[in-house]
Amino acid sequence: MTLQEAGPMPPAAQVDGIFRALSDPTRRHVLERLSRSPASVSELAQPYKMALPSFLEHLRVLEGCGLVSSRKQGRVRTYQLAPDRLKLAEDWLGRQRTMWERRLDRLDSYLMAMKEEETE
Repeated sequence: MTLQEAGPMPPAAQVDGIFRALSDPTRRHVLERLSRSPASVSELAQPYKMALPSFLEHLRVLEGCGLVSSRKQGRVRTYQLAPDRLKLAEDWLGRQRTMWERRLDRLDSYLMAMKEEETE
């Protein structure tokens, strides 16, 4: 599959932001929690022993890269998962997997050819 067949590559900054957000265990846990249902800030922050401003920074990172979205009703801000953005990371990983599988297939073919030459 060529890059044209795979579709346009997302801007590097978008993918970088997603992986940066996923690099933190607190943010990954928040995403796992939001995969079940939307939740308020207080519900999301409850399991963590950190100051609310510190926790809110995690939510800002997740929202900034588009992995979550929020809405405010009255005084309550509710967050929900935006799974389409995870597809960018999944697509990048898929391209890397394909590239390495091809390289390993070529190495295997080369080694098999060397082995056959030795037995001749």
